[in-house]
Amino acid sequence: MKKFNILFKTLFTSLTLLFLVGCEIDSFAEDDEYSFGDITAPTNVQISAAIVGKDADNPNGDGSGEVNFSGSADNAITYKYVYDGVETLSPDGNVKMTFSKLGLNTYTVTIVAIGKGGTTSSQAVTFEVLVTYTPPAELIAALTTGKWRVKAEEWMHMGVGPTNADFPIWWQAQAFDKASTGMYDDRYTFHADGKFGFDVGPDGQIFGKADPMEADLGGDRGQERNGDNEYTNYPYESFDATWSISAPGGVETINFSGLGFMGFYVGSHDYVILSRSSSRMVLRTVGSGGLGWFWIITNDN
Repeated sequence: MKKFNILFKTLFTSLTLLFLVGCEIDSFAEDDEYSFGDITAPTNVQISAAIVGKDADNPNGDGSGEVNFSGSADNAITYKYVYDGVETLSPDGNVKMTFSKLGLNTYTVTIVAIGKGGTTSSQAVTFEVLVTYTPPAELIAALTTGKWRVKAEEWMHMGVGPTNADFPIWWQAQAFDKASTGMYDDRYTFHADGKFGFDVGPDGQIFGKADPMEADLGGDRGQERNGDNEYTNYPYESFDATWSISAPGGVETINFSGLGFMGFYVGSHDYVILSRSSSRMVLRTVGSGGLGWFWIITNDN
């Protein structure tokens, strides 16, 4: 009987402890519930397409194939545009695209509004745009020959100046001035079918302005800004995009889809050709900060 009493007391004590522990766990779980607020998908998604050069006499544009898109939505954090399977991020809902297929063609572009928790809503716009420009054969032949790179060994291979200048009058890089960055081993391949390949090189890094990199490429990726608000060795993966040539106002311009760029990332994807040969080109683009950025690239490797 004594052994039975001991066993009964032990069992009763164990059950009591289990009950109390269970209550504590339930209480802990209830006390530690977190609220992330309502997760609501964006609504009222709007998209518009403004064809460059469109007027009463040119209802389908000036023949350059350029179209400026703008979009908005309620409860949206950021946006992306989708055309022909290629996605282009746009934090403010605005983006420019250049279409290169000759003649009058119909296109459909979709904007995806992204809200809290990754929720999305989308809207599409269909339009017709005219393309009359045919790039010179020698320009296409040059671009599609070999792999291109920033010509680090040449003075002014990188520079800053006015957006309408032909020369980086404010600052010019000396030879190998940016050797400590992730830029010089990047390689750019222009394929004849319109595909563009960006190879980040063995270091797996790129170089650019911090603000557009964070907005377009995925945050800071654990990097710290330097004194010029740049990420000098930003980890990134090789990627593909598409490219085309347009000539708005008669000015030859290289246009990239998606995140295509050359040199130093400034958030722009259009590069005016200031001069060119079969192995060397001088380019200018306009960065997100409103500055003109200048490049010398070469396919002499």
